[in-house]
Amino acid sequence: MKVIYKSLIALILFMMGISVQAQIITCHDNKFWRGGKPYYFVGTNLWYGAILGSLGQGGDRVRLCKELDQMKKVGINNLRILVGSDGTSGIKTKVEPTLQIAPGVYNDTILAGLDYLLKEMAERKMVAVLYLNNSWEWSGGYGFYLEYAGAGKAPRPDEDGYPAYMNFAAQFASNEKAHQLFYEYVRFIIGRTNRYTGKRYIDDPAIMSWQIGNEPRAFSKDALPAFVKWLSEASALIHSLDPHHLISIGSEGAWGCEGDYATYKKICADKNISYCNVHLWPYNWGWAKADSLIANLPRACANTRDYIGRHLAVCKKLGKPLVMEEFGYPRDSLRNAPGTPTTGRDRYYKYVFELVRDNAVKGGLFAGCNFWGWGGEAIPRHKQWIPGDPYTGDPAQEAQGLNSVFSSDKSTLMIIRKYCKILSSVQ
Repeated sequence: MKVIYKSLIALILFMMGISVQAQIITCHDNKFWRGGKPYYFVGTNLWYGAILGSLGQGGDRVRLCKELDQMKKVGINNLRILVGSDGTSGIKTKVEPTLQIAPGVYNDTILAGLDYLLKEMAERKMVAVLYLNNSWEWSGGYGFYLEYAGAGKAPRPDEDGYPAYMNFAAQFASNEKAHQLFYEYVRFIIGRTNRYTGKRYIDDPAIMSWQIGNEPRAFSKDALPAFVKWLSEASALIHSLDPHHLISIGSEGAWGCEGDYATYKKICADKNISYCNVHLWPYNWGWAKADSLIANLPRACANTRDYIGRHLAVCKKLGKPLVMEEFGYPRDSLRNAPGTPTTGRDRYYKYVFELVRDNAVKGGLFAGCNFWGWGGEAIPRHKQWIPGDPYTGDPAQEAQGLNSVFSSDKSTLMIIRKYCKILSSVQ
């Protein structure tokens, strides 16, 4: 009888495992699949989601749940989220509170916030793309690991300029000690169990993809070979820890590969990378000017189509779908307050959404996009974020509200709702 009982328990656990894996988003036949159906989407970036979900500094679970409901009502079910920032607090232009205070030393309130966020997302059938690192200074990332690897103090772009920071960050591609510190963090995060649901992260359908980093770059053409090697090692490690979830890079595309499409193809071709990413910033990249954001829209749209098209050609050769997981367009006249006009943004969003739609209805590889970013109920208090201010879609080093979609942006939300509905019906 005991043997039969144990066998029955084993069978139940096995079937539960199959059921969980069936709920996890997969990628095959050039498409994402969810619940046996193709999955196309318009999503957003909510990098501060784990902080909002915490009970410590910056936490606001009432706001988080209210805004998850708002997003769900609009049709948004895909959120790109920072697992946590690194380093000490009190540094201008850096997100705080931080998760990893020093290598292996963690702020449990942010871990609880991430657990809570994933629980609430699961209840709303939303999924998260969780990025684990950042090439930029605003959440620690490269600079944090290099400092603890003995490379010296990372320059601050707001003080020393971005060229100084990028020259320093170029060391990361080949710094083995920095890599090992990062890998220990990866092992810790992926190996966790959610305290609220009891689910291991590796079994959680609320996670769509583990992402190596936000805009990982080599920052030097000479560093490209080491950059390719590092990304391959990182993706292999993630796959060994979690063979069920998708893995992505977080790349800007060729823009993040020193303009080299061959390198972009190499990093995306890796056997452990499930799908491809691009980011696109018309204003930041000089395609639209501050005094002519609306007049420059035709050029911004034409360049967007070309950039996406060139990357889709790479994806076609690899047989992998593409997600444009970051893109933004400033509010008219570079204003940043909620309620200010978004004429240019609305037109640009509509253009991008239609590119996704046109690909989707043809069964194409352009599978989704995440606009940057969700500002929700926040009202910016200062042009640049300081501790105590509400989190908007713009990180601490950027003008608060400039690229944020607020709950009051009715015209923008109407466009988002329309294309979420269209894409949800694509078979």
